[in-house]
Amino acid sequence: MSKLLEQLKRHEGHRSQLYTCSAGKLTIGYGHNIEELGVSGAVSELMLAEDVAVAYDAAMTVPYWDGLNPARQDVLANMVFNMGFPRFSGFKKMHAALEIDDYDTASKEMLDSKWAVQVGDRARELSAQMSNGEYA
Repeated sequence: MSKLLEQLKRHEGHRSQLYTCSAGKLTIGYGHNIEELGVSGAVSELMLAEDVAVAYDAAMTVPYWDGLNPARQDVLANMVFNMGFPRFSGFKKMHAALEIDDYDTASKEMLDSKWAVQVGDRARELSAQMSNGEYA
C-alpha cells in the first residue's frame, strides 16, 4: 500500500486549493473528488483542529491576551476562526475596551457590528461569554 500511496502522490500531485479536475469535478488534496465524496467526519475533525490552532495562534497576538481568562480567550479565538484575523482586528472599540478590562463594553461592541448581524445567536452567546467570563 505504501508504494501505491507514493505512486498516487506522484501522479496526482498535491493541491491545497479547490480545483476542477480533467473530469470536471471539484477536487482537492491528492485528487480527492470533494464534489462527489465530500469529507469524512475524521477528516473534518483534523481540519477543525488545524484551523483552531491557526486561529488560536493569531488571537494570542493581541497585547492583552494574558490578562484574559480562558473563556474570554476562547471568545477571541472563536471570532478569529469565524472571520479571520484581519476582520477581527477591525473591532477597534472592542479591543480598546479589552485593553482596560472593560468586558461589558467589549461585549456591547461585539454586538454592534455587521458580524453580529451575520452570525446571530453565535454573536449573542460569545458576547455574553465575554461579559461574564463564563461559558454558556
